[in-house]
Amino acid sequence: MGEEDTVNADQNSFAGGEEDSLLRNRHTSPLPPPPQQLSSKVLTLPTVLTLGRVAAVPILVATFYVDCWWGRTATTSIFIAAAITDWLDGYIARKMRLGSAFGAFLDPVADKLMVAATLILLCTKPMDYVVLGPVPWLVTVPSIAIIGREITMSAVREWAASQNGKLSEAVAVNSLGKWKTATQMIALTILLASRDSSFARLLPSGIGLLYVSAGLSIWSLVVYMRKIWRVLLKK
Repeated sequence: MGEEDTVNADQNSFAGGEEDSLLRNRHTSPLPPPPQQLSSKVLTLPTVLTLGRVAAVPILVATFYVDCWWGRTATTSIFIAAAITDWLDGYIARKMRLGSAFGAFLDPVADKLMVAATLILLCTKPMDYVVLGPVPWLVTVPSIAIIGREITMSAVREWAASQNGKLSEAVAVNSLGKWKTATQMIALTILLASRDSSFARLLPSGIGLLYVSAGLSIWSLVVYMRKIWRVLLKK
């Protein structure tokens, strides 16, 4: 074999080896994960937890008007359990891929029922503020802002869902809404707990957080409306 034949053979061998390497890499490269699909089951574990929150609302109302230490403790414990399951059902749905269309619909409904019921209950018994004394409107004002925002956003999201996809994206939950929910849950937990004389000193912080939550509620509503307005102007 001449020198030229040897060079050609080496080049063919290198080309063949490179092609084999590319084929092996093509077969061994990881495929992109499939898109997460909603479960076809109705009663998944996250949905059961959400239904538990809905069922807990009348129990919360009943224990709120039990004027003794265990009634106050039970009311606060029920609300704390509802707040924990609110996070837990979403975590389980994502990790175990147990999300369902029914659960996605029911979860915000359960949250709004629990929060609205708690706010209305607190409004029925004026809080005895340390400095100002009994002030009937102290909880009522932020409660109206929070509940009004939730009703408005529910109607806006339902309308956006019937329109194009850009409007639905404009009203998708953002970080501001998550901060609003977090401060709201902490504030209501403190206010329920402060009905017990042992935690009465926490009342000012609970009132303050409730007003912060009301402010975030209005702010997030304005942000959503601005996004919707921009989408409508581009049409």
